[in-house]
Amino acid sequence: MRNISSVLGRLAKSISISLVLLFAVTTTSQAQDAANGAALFKSNACNSCHAVGKKITGPDLKGLSERREEAWIIKWVHNPQGMVDSGDKQAVELKAEYPTMMAPYAHLSETDIKDIIAFLKAEEVKLAEKAAKAPAGGAAENSNASTMMILGLVALFVVAVAVIFALNRVTKTLEKVISANQATIAANQAAYEEAGESSYAKFAKAFLKNKKLVFFVVLMVVGLLGAAGWKAMWNVGVHEGYKPVQPIKFSHQIHAGVNQIECQYCHGGAFKSKNASIPSANVCMNCHNTVTASDHYDGEISPEILKIYRAVDFDPETKTYGNNPRPIEWVRIHNLPDFAYFNHSQHVVVAGVECQTCHGPIQDMEEVYQYSPLTMKWCVDCHKTTEVNGDNAYYDQLIKAHEKLKKGEKMTAAMIGGLECGKCHY
Repeated sequence: MRNISSVLGRLAKSISISLVLLFAVTTTSQAQDAANGAALFKSNACNSCHAVGKKITGPDLKGLSERREEAWIIKWVHNPQGMVDSGDKQAVELKAEYPTMMAPYAHLSETDIKDIIAFLKAEEVKLAEKAAKAPAGGAAENSNASTMMILGLVALFVVAVAVIFALNRVTKTLEKVISANQATIAANQAAYEEAGESSYAKFAKAFLKNKKLVFFVVLMVVGLLGAAGWKAMWNVGVHEGYKPVQPIKFSHQIHAGVNQIECQYCHGGAFKSKNASIPSANVCMNCHNTVTASDHYDGEISPEILKIYRAVDFDPETKTYGNNPRPIEWVRIHNLPDFAYFNHSQHVVVAGVECQTCHGPIQDMEEVYQYSPLTMKWCVDCHKTTEVNGDNAYYDQLIKAHEKLKKGEKMTAAMIGGLECGKCHY
């Protein structure tokens, strides 16, 4: 028993030292100049013309430190036009390949520029890691995977240390109990052997005597419970598959599938506003003032269509409307958190996203349900793989506005979409 206690104690000390070293290395590796460089790269709008791994308006910055000397880069950032005018060969070649001249950033110190270079090198490393870890299908890997892995390992080590300390205390307690009751155990041992023990009792005794096996079983149980708890917490607020009962059994399969009615005939708001909008009963009556589906109900009007008639106070016999309409109380299916902003028109009109991308095979659904998880990770993964359609008047306006800024001309908010209703009105 005492040997086990000493082994567990040494193991706990080793793990504690490893955790401290891991935390120190992680903290030191993250406190680099690359963080300041990332902030400067973004605050000075460098990312509007440059990127690591692809060309935009300016050249690809991947491998910049290998192609150019650090002193040359600092001089170029401070006064690019002056280097071209001085006849610098590399500057002249760069001007010939990219006619749009880069603005001077004389306010940046040499230290600031070196921090930006460090940030670009860090981005190259991340790009290489993503390429190495990318799956065969080419799907984008979640950028938080490495962070989550480190946090998971740290959590596992913490749990292991806690279990080790707990087992150490239990072992010491058992030693005291065994030493205090050793005489009683010896006296009763003969009686147990005479009475005969069951196979379960023998297995339990053998199991409890093997302290290593007990340790790993306890550790495995703790790990399984932790994984189950993690999964449960991760899915809090996710309503994938949610299918409430609606006041009218409206079939998208019949309307959008069989009859091939366009989605935006009913949900016109998806094309021009933030919300897709629920159609009013008057839109339903455009067809159902004559279409009654009586062929399927022995000449009688469909009971679901009768609900529409009652909502608009319509008399199918006289084809007249009354003065007592009542709204249809539809149950909302897709709910986003209050802090999440989603604009249907921006995705449908500008990006050209199909309704099925988010809502699934809506044309095959007899009853609509939430097809996608609608989590932030799901949206981010889609944005990582969806290409931007550059053939769009919106981006043409941005380019013109950027050219005006470089020339020192005035630019108004209206030139970059400041008059769009969705900017202020949800």
